[in-house]
Parts: sequence; structure tokens; C-alpha cells
Amino acid sequence: MKILKLVLFTFLFMCFSCKNKGSVLVTNKQEQIPVKETSKASSLTKIWIDASTGHKVQKLVDRVGDNRSFYFHNNPFLKSKNGTDDLMIFSGNSETGNQFFSVNLKTKEIDQITDQKGNKRGELIGAKTRKVFYMIKDSVFATHIDTHNTEFIYKFDDDVIGSVTSLNADETLLGGALITKEENEIFKKNPKKSSYFDKIYEAKLERSLITIDVNTKEFNNIYSENAWLNHIQFSPTDPDILMYCHEGPWHKVDRIWNINIKTKKNQLIHKRTVHREIAGHEFFSPDGKIIWFDLQIPRGETFYLAGKNLKTGEEKRYGVKRDEWSIHYNISPDMKTFAGDGGDESQVAHAKDGMWLYHFSPKGDSLVSTKLVNMKNHNYDLEPNVHFSPNGKQIIFRANFEGNTQIYAVDIQKQN
Repeated sequence: MKILKLVLFTFLFMCFSCKNKGSVLVTNKQEQIPVKETSKASSLTKIWIDASTGHKVQKLVDRVGDNRSFYFHNNPFLKSKNGTDDLMIFSGNSETGNQFFSVNLKTKEIDQITDQKGNKRGELIGAKTRKVFYMIKDSVFATHIDTHNTEFIYKFDDDVIGSVTSLNADETLLGGALITKEENEIFKKNPKKSSYFDKIYEAKLERSLITIDVNTKEFNNIYSENAWLNHIQFSPTDPDILMYCHEGPWHKVDRIWNINIKTKKNQLIHKRTVHREIAGHEFFSPDGKIIWFDLQIPRGETFYLAGKNLKTGEEKRYGVKRDEWSIHYNISPDMKTFAGDGGDESQVAHAKDGMWLYHFSPKGDSLVSTKLVNMKNHNYDLEPNVHFSPNGKQIIFRANFEGNTQIYAVDIQKQN
């Protein structure tokens, strides 16, 4: 009789599980995770399985207010103080202006790093010196990630408008730009990108690339040109190599350049080969050997993720389907795969079904995609800006499913 009851109970449990298998995923640990369309409702559950893709998504930062991850080519990661876990630095709003925080990617513990009043610009961390660098108005500061001690670095002169946007590989130099007051007025009068973008490009005002020594506070103007110099990035491995772009309508500029800050030698990374060819949203590989970029030959027609080997000059191209084109791409820590943040129909690819987060694996001369997150409930006015987690197992991104900006992570591998 006991055996019969046990068999009957097992049968009823299996039937119940089958009827409800569309609503939860039961893992090997018997953890029940809801299967939901990625949206405001799913975000409020903190963790869910994307109903369109089957991949687990979680809200990475559980903190009141807007929380924003770094721009796609700015590294936000470093080890925890004890060296066992990974931290990610992010920006969050507060009553005294935005502040920098860290989140432990394992424990999800959040620590507020800065507390000064004022809005902070810049997304720069020194993993070796364990400092976050930023600007408040015309001054540059650094705050230690563990002790929270803040030091003043530099104040730009009253007659110039300067910014810092990158830290070199040995964490001794900040790189940035000087702009004219005339250019600054164009930005003030035209706050939206759609308004200022062509105006700044057409003005052809002088910009300068600059460096500031973190320790000696020495300022150097290393290069000037009557062009919109932007997207300034130091090599992650060579402290003397600074990448920058000629910003503006991509089909009108030879965009991607390197400069050696000691020799002042410039190098064009990709030369246009046909009318309306574009290359942009450039970023270094982790080993500093390759610069990757979005390549379209011509604009909006044929799509590639391309990489220029800085030593050999060889350019590798991976074909990308129109619907899988992404505003930004990024590369995994082992440099074997890529991620993309997709785009809506208003973007350059005019994709009919492009609102997804993707994981890409090279196969021959093409990228084979896996859809990770359905982004149809995300407003692409906020660009997701994907990052691989340091262990390469998740893609971290920002989104506005809840109506404000929050930070999420999606697993690359599906759960069993």
C-alpha cells in the first residue's frame, strides 16, 4: 500500500511539473526561476528566464534610483580587495549628484565610493592603483576604491575647456581633449546629439589632445587639429599609444587614428575604399594588439566587425547580418567571441528585427549569433553598451525596462 501511494504521488508530481513547465525553470539545485518576457514586470522580479531566448537574466544592481554601467570601451572591472571576487564600478544618482559605487559580482554587495557634491564626468578606473578618476566641473579628482580617500589631481585654466576620458596602461597619465569656448556654446545651444552632431563637425574648430601626469600634475598638449577629435582611448597594454577618432558623419571622415604620445607619430587605422564606406565605434582587444570596429561597405548595406592588427597591418573582417548589426560590439576576455547590443529600426542598419542582445562566435569569415535578451521593451535612446563579465560567462548591460536606467547581466550559457 505504501509503495502504491508513493508511485501515485510521484505520478501526480510529474504531471504537475509538466503542466507548469512553461512558467518556471527548475535547475539542478531545485531553484525555481520564472520564465517571463523581458520587461518592467520581469525586472521587478530581479531574476528571470527570458521567454524568447531561454537565457537567465538578473538585475545586477539592487539600489534605489538610476544606475548606469560604463560606456562599452571603458573597463569597469577590478578584483576585490582580498583578490577573490570581481568588482564592477558603476555610476548611480543621489541627492548630491551622481556618485560612483562598486558591486561585488559574486555577493552583489554594493559599496559607495564617492560622496562629493556635484555631477561627476568620466568613467576611468585604475585597477593597479585601485582608484576611480573623474571630473567635477573643471577639476579632476581620484578616489581610492577601498579607502574612499579622495585626492585633487588637476584644475583646467579658466580660459580653456578641458576633459579627461582615458587612463594609460601604467596608470600614470590621463588622456583627454581641449575644446574652444565657441564649440562649447554650440553644445549648450544644441543639447541633443541630433542637433549638435553636424554643427560641431562642420564648424571645424580646433581641438587638442592632452595628457595630465597623475603624480606630477604636469600638463601636455600633444596634438592639435581643426577637427572634432573624440573617442580618446589609451591602449590597455602600451602606455604610449593613444587612439582617437575624427568624429562627425562617419561617411565623411577617415575616423580611426593612433598617436604615439612620445614621438607624436600619427597612424590611420582604416582607410575608406569606396564612397560612403564607414568605420567606427572602435575599441582595443584586451592584449592591445588589435583595434576592432564596426565596418560598413558602403554605409547601411554590407556589415562587418573588422579588426586591424597593429603589428602586421592585417585587417580581419567578419560578416554580420543586417538584423544582427549592433550599435556597439565587445570582445570576451579570452578574445575568442564577441557580444553586440543590437539596435532599433531607426539605426543605420534599419533592422526589422534587431532589438536583441547577441553573443557572436566566429565561423569562417562570418559571425554566428545567439540571441540572449529580447530588447523589444527597451528604448534604444539609451544604448545598452555591452560588457563581458571578467569570467566571460555573462554579458552585462544597461536598460530602461523599468522606466529608468538599471544594470543587468545575462548568462551566455543556458541552464539545464
